[in-house]
Amino acid sequence: MEDTAKIGISSEKHRALIDRRLSVAPMMDWTDRHCRFLHRLYAPHALLYTEMIVSAAIVRGKALRLLAHDPRERPVALQLGGCDPRELGEAARIGAAAGYAEINLNVGCPSDRVKNGSFGACLMLDPGLVAECVGRMRDAVRVPVTVKCRIGIDDRDDYDFFSSFVATVAAAGVDALIVHARAAILGGLSPKENREIPPLKPEFVLRLKRERPGLPVVLNGGLSDCAGISALLAAGLDGIMLGRAAYHRPALLAELERSLVNPEWPVPEPWEIVEQLVPYAREQARAGVRLHSITRHMHGVMAGRDGARAWRRFLSEVAGRPEAAPEALFSALPILRPGLAA
Repeated sequence: MEDTAKIGISSEKHRALIDRRLSVAPMMDWTDRHCRFLHRLYAPHALLYTEMIVSAAIVRGKALRLLAHDPRERPVALQLGGCDPRELGEAARIGAAAGYAEINLNVGCPSDRVKNGSFGACLMLDPGLVAECVGRMRDAVRVPVTVKCRIGIDDRDDYDFFSSFVATVAAAGVDALIVHARAAILGGLSPKENREIPPLKPEFVLRLKRERPGLPVVLNGGLSDCAGISALLAAGLDGIMLGRAAYHRPALLAELERSLVNPEWPVPEPWEIVEQLVPYAREQARAGVRLHSITRHMHGVMAGRDGARAWRRFLSEVAGRPEAAPEALFSALPILRPGLAA
């Protein structure tokens, strides 16, 4: 990692050098390196996140495999899961050295597997431990250290609980807070239900930003409308984070890149995306990566367009074959660009 002291940038200033207006949420089994490469084609300035990676796995010898990514994906934030401050500090150091622009602590995942590991959303009940983890991670790296959390947990979904949690974590020096504006219900709801059933309360996040104007705050949850997102940023939030809306229709990222960052940015056409992905797929094939590992993230490329069903069928029946070569994607160009079929 580049030594900021050598080029006259203080550690604290270096932590702030990141654009949070648009980001894509960490999503287990979805936001792997191939997904991130695809999303980068749509939004050059979006901050992309890894899937959650357990800190113990990084520290205990799997770092090279778990942290491998293409520099063209950057900026990418590494999301860690864990509750051991010392271990998280070491995992953060390894992650920063691997080129990640931010280290994020997961304090929002409601799955049973995460709960049984004593991390994720259940950590909101122990803000002192979260603060200690943040402190250790900040001591280990010069890149920003952030926390992704919910507004509450189980029956503790009142603003006072949320505000008190944030106060403790902010005192530890967290560089930004990403808030999924729902409570996490750890008893009785699946992870999918936890994304849909607890009511959204973005007003909690907006109030927090008014009360803590110096703390960068990013809103996550239920966002998919460009006009509504622009209004939220105008209201004072530092950024928004998209999840499944961006995964299922990645063109939304390009629309927001144009709306929030660069008015001249064009929304890429589906065939343009394929033309850029084939060379990448060739590189990956030489490393033993099957085409399906890349194309499984591409079902939304034609979302909302004529031919979307034919495109999804092509990905399943042609690109999904074990022997499929990257060039097979070119045979779908008549679907992606109907004028070529004439």
